[in-house]
Amino acid sequence: MRIFIIHGPNMNLLGKRDKKIYGSATLEDINNILYTKAKELKLEIDIFQSNCEGEIINKLHQAIDDEIDGIIINPGGYTHYSIAIRDAIEVLDIPVIEVHLSNIFGREDFRKKSVISPVCAGQISGLGLYSYVLALEGLKMME
Repeated sequence: MRIFIIHGPNMNLLGKRDKKIYGSATLEDINNILYTKAKELKLEIDIFQSNCEGEIINKLHQAIDDEIDGIIINPGGYTHYSIAIRDAIEVLDIPVIEVHLSNIFGREDFRKKSVISPVCAGQISGLGLYSYVLALEGLKMME
């Protein structure tokens, strides 16, 4: 089973951002945990991070040609307004799980609405880096 993991904008700044919201783990820490978990689950993962909406959309399109079996995406701030990312996910015929380190429903009002989640198989938020681990386990169970 092949999985794309897509980290959206500002994820490259983890460890420097507000630790009360995002924790102290860096993106490298998260990726290392995901590589370890993927090996344990016998999954092949391709991890990608971009601060650019178009690059994220291109990666989602690539999933079609690369015969990817599932996607985990943290769209970051794009969660709340990117109809373009939503549309790129909607066309996919594979499970996509939206993840967030923080509990988006416990934050500012504008963060409580996701335009992405209606076209995803599910959403996991508020569990820090374990949001990603649970998403990986969830995709494995959907195999």
